[in-house]
Amino acid sequence: MAANRQTTTGLQEGTEGAEELYGLSWRAVILAGLFLVLSLIWIKIAGLVGHGAQLGESVPVVPAVGALLVLTLLLPLFRLLPRWLRLTRPGVLLIYAFLAVAVSMSSVGVARMLFPNSTALFYFDTTENNFSEFQQYIPKWLIPGQDPEIIRQMYEATDNEPTDVPGWVVSWLVVPWSAWLVPLTMWTLLLLAAFIAMMSLMTMFRRQWVERERLTFPIVHLVMEMSGGDQPATALSFFKNSAMWVGFGIAALYNVMNILNAWNPAVPAMGRQYDLGALFTERPWSAIQPLGIAWRPENIGLGYLVPTEITLSVWVFYLLLRLANVMATAIGYEPAGFPYVQEQSFGAYLALGVFLIFVAREHLRHVWRRGILGDRSVEDSAEPMSYRGALIGLVIGVGGMMWWALAAGMAWWTAGIYFFLFLLFALVYARARAEAGAAMIWLFPFYQHKKMMIYVGGSEVFYRHGGWSNLTIFSLLMFLSRGYFQSMMAYQIEATRIAEVGHIRQRVMTWWLVAALVLGLAGAYVIHLQAYYMHGANILEGGTTQGGYRTRLAVTEYEELSSFMRGHTEPDRGRTGAAVAGVLVTTALIGLRTVFLRFPLHPLGYAMVTAYGGPLWGPFFIVWVVKTLVLRLGGMGMYRRLIPFFLGIVVGHFFTAGLVWGWLSIINEMYRRYVVHFG
Repeated sequence: MAANRQTTTGLQEGTEGAEELYGLSWRAVILAGLFLVLSLIWIKIAGLVGHGAQLGESVPVVPAVGALLVLTLLLPLFRLLPRWLRLTRPGVLLIYAFLAVAVSMSSVGVARMLFPNSTALFYFDTTENNFSEFQQYIPKWLIPGQDPEIIRQMYEATDNEPTDVPGWVVSWLVVPWSAWLVPLTMWTLLLLAAFIAMMSLMTMFRRQWVERERLTFPIVHLVMEMSGGDQPATALSFFKNSAMWVGFGIAALYNVMNILNAWNPAVPAMGRQYDLGALFTERPWSAIQPLGIAWRPENIGLGYLVPTEITLSVWVFYLLLRLANVMATAIGYEPAGFPYVQEQSFGAYLALGVFLIFVAREHLRHVWRRGILGDRSVEDSAEPMSYRGALIGLVIGVGGMMWWALAAGMAWWTAGIYFFLFLLFALVYARARAEAGAAMIWLFPFYQHKKMMIYVGGSEVFYRHGGWSNLTIFSLLMFLSRGYFQSMMAYQIEATRIAEVGHIRQRVMTWWLVAALVLGLAGAYVIHLQAYYMHGANILEGGTTQGGYRTRLAVTEYEELSSFMRGHTEPDRGRTGAAVAGVLVTTALIGLRTVFLRFPLHPLGYAMVTAYGGPLWGPFFIVWVVKTLVLRLGGMGMYRRLIPFFLGIVVGHFFTAGLVWGWLSIINEMYRRYVVHFG
């Protein structure tokens, strides 16, 4: 059986790894905690108070890559220690998986979007925007206490800061923890329910993707190569490869030159992108803008592991979308937002989600037979959860999300559609990471879950069948669609693959990820509230007096809600039509690939490029050209020999732009000179 093979293979690595094979060692737990604390301090200084690098927005998150790099290089030294102090490869992989989830909670797509979304309605209330009309629909258990000063001080910093205690003590004392305890607990329950629902869904699809379809998991390949590859006993085999160091050096040189150029413009540098659109200045060709090739080393490196049909599809569809804009301009059809790219992505993701369920229908029947009927012919001992547990977990997770929304005042049908789209898009995004490995956290139709529901039905239907309470909670939960919490399902499926290849028990990894979520959320709450009450949320994350980007998103959301009171919006036929077009194009591509097995365009490429194609198409075009030439001139042998070179590009970029610059940028506000964007 699979479980027996996993155990037998693991025991061959030696008895020193047995503790990690069957469960967590205390060494892995302590080191994971220490790295998390260090990461939280780093994110608070460099990403929240400063604005030099979004360390939790990268894929994988920079602190997780840093921990993997440091611990792997130290593994030979660990082997010299007494057995009770040794850390082995499974322990290193567990720490990486823990940080990938935990650190993400502190980034711009989760906690940093949650706080302004839950408080902006109160702080930014004016007579002009009528926010006060909607405050009554926010339950008391979702806001910090009854005193408006608590929220005001969050945005403007506390007025009575103690002066006779150390600074780190002050950051604890200024936060009104008792007022925030209940709201943060309730938000944690919602996110935990969503995490359990995603993990249950992931368990149901894992075997279909890993064993039947044999997806490549490019990011997992990077992690496993960095931690020892096929020879984990040596641990450093990846770092002894000369081709890897060539790739590492190219990525490092690219970032170093950009940093030096930020200080002295006379230093030549590539910059962050090359704007091809600047070559087209006359109408209608000027409508092809934006058309920039973004220099994203991580996408070039990982893109080498992506099937060429996907890399081809990404750049072909991106150029077709830009040409569609040119043609529309030429005939005088120029509605705002055309060709509604993200709306097309909504349709593409919707069609792909349904297709993934259809393809897995036979396996899902086995899950049902084992989970409900107890069919012993279906094996699930090597799964992250038993199939019965997965079905129960899905019911508990979705039920918990629905209970939370209904208790807050949302209509059941609105919550049902919203959470269905949330989970379906999480599934498709996880598939994109497993098959295409694009290192982009925003690679899904973000914000479109909510917007398309308004576009299709108009706002009045949500008022007529739920009242202002329904619309208010709908806006309150905007951060679930505009943020990227649903991308955690990709980290979940990658963690199960890491567990399989790294000889870690799947059930151990499951509970480990749940612990990472809870502890990561707790840490995110702490660093954000400390920074807010010490400095004021209005001036953090690039803000001046009205908050940073995430705060402006929340205010805009509630301003739209307030506008509904003056007059409801009608259904948007143009954007709805674009979503329908996305469904039709994706369905057509699926049909063509079914009939013509060598059809070169892939529906996943279309879905990805419409979701967030600007930073993606250029790197994938470059790597498509290179990979095509390599395969035609040198065959699979040359392709395999060059893999370390391209992985070296990824490691070099994360090391230089993430680890080195991430720390240097916190010194003397150096972050203002050169801002590194991952994701």
